[in-house]
Amino acid sequence: MSSHAQQAKTLVEALPYIQKFTGKTIVVKYGGNAMISDELRSAVMSDIILLSLVGIRVVVVHGGGPEISDMLKKIGHQSRFVDGLRYTDEETMDVVQAVLCGKINKNLVAQLNRLGGQAIGLCGMDGRLFQATRLDEKYGLVGKITGVNPAPVENALLTGYIPVISTVAQGTDADTSYNINADTAAAKLAEALHAEKLILLTDVRGLLRDPKDEETLIHVVHTYEVPGLVADGTISGGMIPKMECCVSAIAGGVERVHILDGRIPHSLLIELLSDQGIGTMLKKED
Repeated sequence: MSSHAQQAKTLVEALPYIQKFTGKTIVVKYGGNAMISDELRSAVMSDIILLSLVGIRVVVVHGGGPEISDMLKKIGHQSRFVDGLRYTDEETMDVVQAVLCGKINKNLVAQLNRLGGQAIGLCGMDGRLFQATRLDEKYGLVGKITGVNPAPVENALLTGYIPVISTVAQGTDADTSYNINADTAAAKLAEALHAEKLILLTDVRGLLRDPKDEETLIHVVHTYEVPGLVADGTISGGMIPKMECCVSAIAGGVERVHILDGRIPHSLLIELLSDQGIGTMLKKED
């Protein structure tokens, strides 16, 4: 097939998906390698702009663990993790807020704008978007989301902007900000926005039967299968809290959750606008 015919075929294949998702809200949790590599980052950004231009309401929620660790190292502050969560003392919280709400958030907004998108940055304190209380003393200033006010995000979407959100929350039990896990924040926001889909861009192919073999990708998981997959060790380590987020998002009304490999260029477009699903999709039983 000539390359022109191939291009036309790709566009024709995308049409029903565009028709299905236009006007719908999709929350993309963006982090990991897709965020660090320049090439992958610009692929993700251009995907988001394309989706936005065909009428899909795209909301971006980002993390920034590696950049926070770098900044802490620069100021000579040791990163410490408890149960996989960053122990957040006051000095760490200042850095988290500066790096997430300031540096990373505004850089992503600027990059989307440069590529021809219309982006606006928000953090959890803006319009009380994320409200939280302390999760547990042992993690320091790590918060548990107690409330989401989606209005600032809705308003941005209504006026044609792509909202880019950093996951720092406003404390309701103390005069402080809280560090929030980005997967959890994305899931809670997807629920509050009644999103059609939540997409978690990660550094793995998806859920694998055998973690050492990428050919064993599980394409579809029903929420009721998750406890069994945790029990038999298929879902383990850092994938457990990710899956728990996915399950609670679906329980909260999100139609589908996808765990996608952010290391594959344009994985967002391939997953959303083509016949080949490339990650693991979570859904309720049919």
